[in-house]
Amino acid sequence: MRRILSSFIAITLLAGCSSTAADDGPITLRMTTWSANPAHVELFNAIAAEYQASNPDISVTFDALPLENYTTTVTTQIAGGNAPDIAWILESAAPDFVASGALVPLDGIANADDLSPAATALWRRDGTLMGYPFSTSPFGVFVNTDLLASAGQTLPTGAGWTWEKTVAVASATAAKTGKQGLVVRDFDYKDWTNLATVFRGWGAEAWSADGKTCGFTQQPMVDAMTFLHQAIFTAKALPAPGVAADFFAGESAMTIAQISRASLLKDAKFGWTLVPLPAGPSGPYSVIGQGGLGVLKKGKNADAAAAFVTFFTNPANSAKLAQFFPPPRQSQLNASTLAQANPLLEPEQLQTVVVDGIANGVVKPSHTGSAEIGQAVRAALDPLWKADADVTAVLTGVCAAIDPLLAK
Repeated sequence: MRRILSSFIAITLLAGCSSTAADDGPITLRMTTWSANPAHVELFNAIAAEYQASNPDISVTFDALPLENYTTTVTTQIAGGNAPDIAWILESAAPDFVASGALVPLDGIANADDLSPAATALWRRDGTLMGYPFSTSPFGVFVNTDLLASAGQTLPTGAGWTWEKTVAVASATAAKTGKQGLVVRDFDYKDWTNLATVFRGWGAEAWSADGKTCGFTQQPMVDAMTFLHQAIFTAKALPAPGVAADFFAGESAMTIAQISRASLLKDAKFGWTLVPLPAGPSGPYSVIGQGGLGVLKKGKNADAAAAFVTFFTNPANSAKLAQFFPPPRQSQLNASTLAQANPLLEPEQLQTVVVDGIANGVVKPSHTGSAEIGQAVRAALDPLWKADADVTAVLTGVCAAIDPLLAK
C-alpha cells in the first residue's frame, strides 16, 4: 500500500520548504483539479485569462487528474518534488493537508469576513484559514421525470419523499423500463464516502465526532447498510456491482449528485427535476461535499499562487463559480444570487437543495490519515457487495480493520 497522505507531506516538509518567491521572469502556475468537465474548464480558463490580462507575466494551467486516485496522485507529486502551485483538495484529505503545515496561510483572501464559519471550519488550523472551500455543495437527487412517467410512476413529494418510497419508485421504474433506478454517482462500489448521502438518513456516522471510535457496527449504520443491501440485491433499485449507468445520458431514473453536474443537462432530451435527499428514519438531512483550494509551500511560486487564489475567489469570481460550486460567502448564499449563475435550476430548487442544505448539512466523512483509512474501509466493505452477504459480519470487519488507524 502506498504511504498515507500525512507521510507524503511529512517527507516534503522535512526536506525543507521551497522559496515563496519565484525568480524574475514569466511564471506559469499549475493548479490540479479533479474535473475535466468542459464547462468547468472553460470558466476556470476565463478567470485565469482575466487575471493574466492584469498580470501579463503570470499564466495559469489547470491539470485535471482522475478522481479515483486524485489525492494519491497529488501527494505523489509533492513527494516527488513536482508539487503543484495550487491544489483542489477534497474534503476527505482536508484534515491531513490543513494539519501538516504543507499549505500557505490564506488569511489574505479578499473579504474574508464574509466567509461562513461553518463552511470554513474544516479548513482552519488554530483559527488560521489554510484552505479556501470554494465549493461547498450539498447533494441532491436529479430525477428523470419522463422515465418515471413511462413506467407509470410519480415522484413522491412532501412527507412522502422518503428513502422507502424512493427505492420503491426506482425499483418499479427499472423493472418497467429496462433502465437503472437510482445511481449514487461516483460511488461505483469504490468510493464508499459517497454512501454518506444514504446512511446519514439513519443518523449513521463512519466514526465518532472525535474520530476515535468506529461507527460501522453501531445500529444506525447496520440498519442503513441493510437497507442499502436490500435495495441493491432484492429490490434491484440500484445498479449491481459492475453495472454502469449514466443518468445524464438517460440511463437511470435518478442519481445522487451535486449541482455542479447540472450543466450536463443543458441539452437533455428528457424532462428532469432536482430535489433534496429523501428523508430517512432519523428525519430530513443534508450531506455536503467540499472542495478547497490550497497553496502548496513546496510549489515553485507560492507567493504568486496565493495572489491568484485571492483573485480566483474574490466576490466577483465567487459569483461566477457559483454556477457550479456554491460559495462559502454568506452574502452569496441565497436563492436569488445563486439563480443568476444557475439558469438551469429554479430558485426553489436552489433554496431547498443548496441554501437549506448548507445551513443544515454535514460534510462527508473526513479524517487524518484519510487515504489509508479510506482504503481499509473500501477493502473491508468489498464482501458486502454480494447477494448473500452477512451485513453485520461485514461491518464488524470494517471496524476491525480501521480501529488501529483511528487510534493513531
